[in-house]
Amino acid sequence: MLKFAGKLAVVTGGGSGIGRELVCQLVAQHCNVAMCDVSAPGMAQTRELCDRRGVPQDIRVSAHVADVSDESQVLSFRDAIVREHRADKLDLLFNNAGIGGGGSLFTNSRAQWEKTFNICWGGVYFCTRAFLPMLVMADEAHIVNTSSVNGFWASLGPNVPHTAYCAAKFAVKGFTEALIADLQVNAPHVKCSVVMPGHIGTSIVSNSRRIQYATETDTMSVEEIADLRARLAASGRDLSQVSDADLQALSLERARQFLENAPTTAATAATIILDGVKAGRWRILVGEDAHALDAMVRQAPENAYEPAFFEDFGAKSGWRVGR
Repeated sequence: MLKFAGKLAVVTGGGSGIGRELVCQLVAQHCNVAMCDVSAPGMAQTRELCDRRGVPQDIRVSAHVADVSDESQVLSFRDAIVREHRADKLDLLFNNAGIGGGGSLFTNSRAQWEKTFNICWGGVYFCTRAFLPMLVMADEAHIVNTSSVNGFWASLGPNVPHTAYCAAKFAVKGFTEALIADLQVNAPHVKCSVVMPGHIGTSIVSNSRRIQYATETDTMSVEEIADLRARLAASGRDLSQVSDADLQALSLERARQFLENAPTTAATAATIILDGVKAGRWRILVGEDAHALDAMVRQAPENAYEPAFFEDFGAKSGWRVGR
C-alpha cells in the first residue's frame, strides 16, 4: 500500500501518544480516519492538532469512545464507523491502544493485571475479529498490531516485574506472525505487520495509572501509594524514610522523565510505522534502542535476563534500569 490517500483507517488509542500521531499523519496524507479511545478529551485534543496542521476538505475524521478490552464496545465502534463513514470496507487497522501496570503476580491485584493484559492483547484480538470482514472487502488492506520490545524481551531491568504487559505484547507478536500464514491462505490481499517500539516519548505512564485507578487527577490515592510502596519494597528498596509525599513526587517524576527523556518521539515513531507499512514490512522496529536490543537478544538469548546483559544494553542504548 504505497499511498493512503482516499483510504479509511481505524486507529485505536487515538487520544494520545503514537495513536494521536498516527491519526494526524494519516489525515495529512489524505486518509479518512476513525479513532477510538477511552478518553473523549484526549481525542478532542487529537482532532484539534489535526485541525491546526490542516485537515483536507474532503477527509473525514471521527472519534468514538470505546474500551477495546470490551468486545461489545468494539462492535459498537465498528457499527458506528459503518454508519458515519458510510463504509462497508476498511483499508487500514492500527491496533495501537495499550497501557502498563499489573507488573507482578505478587504485588499487584488480579484486576490490575488483567486490565493491562485485556487491553494490550484483548484489544488486538477483538478489533481484528470485528474488522476482518471489512478488511477482506477492500481491494488491499493492512493490519498493524503494536507489540513492543517487551514482546521479545520480557523485562525492564533487574528486579522490575513487568509480567502483564510483557505477556500481552508477546501474545500480540505471536498472533501477528501466525496471522501472516492465515491471511496468505484465506485473504492474500490483506497484509499484517507487528510493530515493536523501544522507549517512545508518550504519556503511557500517567495514562496507565489513570486507567488502572479510574482517576483523572495527578494526586495519588491511598491505594495507589500503598501499591507503589509494596512494589518498590519487593524490589529491594529501603522505604523506611520515604514519605507518601515522596512517593507521589517520585511517581510524577517518572512519568515526566519517560515522556521527555525518550530517545524517540511519538511523531517519529508514527512516521517509522507508516513508512514500514508502505514498504510492506511485516516486522517494524521503532527506535535505535529497539534495533540494539533485538540484536543483543538474538545474539545471546540465554543471557537476556542476566545482570551483565542489562548493563551492556544500558551502556549501548542509554536506558536506565527500569526506565
